[in-house]
Parts: sequence; structure tokens; C-alpha cells
Amino acid sequence: MDKSNNMSYQAGQAKGQAQEKGSQMMEKAGNAAQSAKESMQEAGSQIQAKAQGAADAVKDASGMNK
Repeated sequence: MDKSNNMSYQAGQAKGQAQEKGSQMMEKAGNAAQSAKESMQEAGSQIQAKAQGAADAVKDASGMNK
């Protein structure tokens, strides 16, 4: 392999490694976004349940639940 071919080969290797690294970073970012979404959905469900409990407590206290 002459010097020019070797440099082209190395440039191709570097490009491939950069593309793979970029793909890995995008996958990690996607996983982080999915995790954040799931955490927010769980938090929303907990808040909704607490609000419903509070509303029921007010209804019970005011006699509206009879």
C-alpha cells in the first residue's frame, strides 16, 4: 500500500469511527429523553392521584360525597 492509499484508508477509518461515535451519542440522548419522559409521566400520575385524593377529602368534609 503506498502512502496515498494508506492515508485514504486512515481517513476512511477515522470517518467510520466518528460516525459510530455519533450514532452512540444519539442513542444515549434518545435513551435519556425516553427516561425523562417516563419520569415525567410517573410524576404526573402521582400529582393527579394526590389531587383526586384532595378533592375527595374536600367532598367528604363538606358532605358532598353522600
